[in-house]
Amino acid sequence: MSENIIKLNYQDKEIYLVKTAHVSKLSAQHVRECIEEVQPDTICIELDKERYNRIINPEQWRDTDIVQVIKNKQVGFLMVNLILSSYQKRAAKSLGALNGGEMITGAKLAQENHTNLVLADRSIRTTFARVWNSFSTFEKIKMLGAIIGSIFVEEEITEDDITALKETDTLTAAISDVGKEFPIVKKIMIDERDQYLSQKIKTAPGKKIVAIIGAAHSIGIQKYINEDFDLEELDRVEKRKFYFKYVIPAAIILLILFTVFKNRDLGIQQIRSWVLWNGGLSALGVLLALGHPLSILTAFVMSPITSLNPLLASGWFAGLVEAMIRKPKVRDFEDLTADTATFAGYWKNRVTRTLMVVIFANLFSTIGTLISGIDIVKKFIESL
Repeated sequence: MSENIIKLNYQDKEIYLVKTAHVSKLSAQHVRECIEEVQPDTICIELDKERYNRIINPEQWRDTDIVQVIKNKQVGFLMVNLILSSYQKRAAKSLGALNGGEMITGAKLAQENHTNLVLADRSIRTTFARVWNSFSTFEKIKMLGAIIGSIFVEEEITEDDITALKETDTLTAAISDVGKEFPIVKKIMIDERDQYLSQKIKTAPGKKIVAIIGAAHSIGIQKYINEDFDLEELDRVEKRKFYFKYVIPAAIILLILFTVFKNRDLGIQQIRSWVLWNGGLSALGVLLALGHPLSILTAFVMSPITSLNPLLASGWFAGLVEAMIRKPKVRDFEDLTADTATFAGYWKNRVTRTLMVVIFANLFSTIGTLISGIDIVKKFIESL
């Protein structure tokens, strides 16, 4: 067998791990050769249901309702997905391969041979949610900044990148730099998924199992294959505790009220600072995203209000206005792959521009909250 295939024994089962790069032509060939030789009872692939559906139906972007994406608070998830998808497709194109070709090959052979097919990976939504909830407020700001920064950098995939991709997978490569700055990202996106994958693979039906995985997961799966993990625990997304998030807004309101009581002029300055910094920076964010004038106005009006309510965000309102005025067309969804491959494309495409309106408005509103909050505290001290 190929050196890209690792055989493991677990109890009375034979497990064959096929290490792939997700964007390599040879990976699909290795998958086919292994399945034809082993004749497995079950084929496991490193996908969850959502990513599996996206690979077998790449045109599903057309059915996306951008308004519902905003209402369901999935803007960040969709934007990160688009950035990763763009990276994967550019890498695949550089190698002359089909993105996810080895997963498609495994799924097709499972269907042709009437073999069990197991989607062995954790939901990408769950993974992203666990990462996001693990961040502090400042880490979230830094992460949003990194996401936005990746849009501004039009980076070509080099020969070194291609070589690295043959030894790992695109998700690992894409988050490698982030993982150095945020160790929790690697723990959740790689280590936890290694545990999840190992549990799903070894509990798959049948005596012979072929598992198609990214090369980066092979070491972890071998390490964890004889340990048991609670999938419900790994799937759990902790509900956010909102009581702490009400502390800062409540403190801001109390400080302003106290200052107005002690020194009316200083109190009015505090209110002006809150409105101008919050509204002004949020509006600036929408302007940078080339949002519609009404979207800019919406961000300015709503930001000072939503910053006092953890359940609301100015970007949601600005994004909804943007989506209703400049409703994305079918063509925008069809052009997503091409447009997200270039810097200018993010502003040209109505889908990504709407997503940027939401993200930029929220990020700049948060910065405005920090600046105006500091100013309010200073004026409160002056009033004492």
